[in-house]
Amino acid sequence: MAGHSQFKNIMHRKGAQDAKRAKVFSKLGREITVAAKIGGGDPDMNPRLRLAIVTAKSQSMPKDGIERAIQKGVGSTEGDDYVEMRYEGYGPGGVAMIIDALTDNKNRTAGEVRSNFTKYGGNLGETGCVNFMFDRVGEIIYPKDKASGEIMFESAVEAGASDCVTDETGHVITTNPEEFSAVREALAKKYDEPEQSGLIWRPNVMAELDADQATSLMKLVDILEDNDDVQTVTTNFEVTDEVMEKLLASG
Repeated sequence: MAGHSQFKNIMHRKGAQDAKRAKVFSKLGREITVAAKIGGGDPDMNPRLRLAIVTAKSQSMPKDGIERAIQKGVGSTEGDDYVEMRYEGYGPGGVAMIIDALTDNKNRTAGEVRSNFTKYGGNLGETGCVNFMFDRVGEIIYPKDKASGEIMFESAVEAGASDCVTDETGHVITTNPEEFSAVREALAKKYDEPEQSGLIWRPNVMAELDADQATSLMKLVDILEDNDDVQTVTTNFEVTDEVMEKLLASG
């Protein structure tokens, strides 16, 4: 069965790479602002802020933009008061979806998300309607050439990770949410900054899609990710290799 990473690659080829840099910086800035508001403006004392800054720098966000976002969070400058919102529902083919957002207008964001679901054959549900189909975990990804699978596994477990899986794309390290920051920092000291890291929703139950359903889902995910308020969109799906070939051919 083909998986989520391949599906995301298709979506990127279908236009996500064309997203305006300003929109990306806006979303990164919101996360920095909220992190600073919740845990303070010192990244050494605020793991969430530290991760947000590292992520922003990896996307080439200017230093002054990062600093402005921090100052908004700690109240040194006037700015929008963002709140965290989570929406859950079912997309085309019964795919479970979790949408995490940072918004300054809950009614606006909820209305836009609901309208998107309706337009593409989905159904926005109540909080908790699908999150049992996912596990909340920390995920840290390193390229395969950083170390052998055996050495990376040993390093990850020694740092406190619960698992490390190596395949042709790289090393995927899993942690409990509470251990994520400590594990990430320990590995960063040894192997430099990871290619990707964060707290994610990992599916534990999968829904299989045909080509038409997968195409509709891609459209729904694209329009949700294009929303300024939406930070992440997570789905639980799988498609057969035959369907994946059709999607690649159409893309």
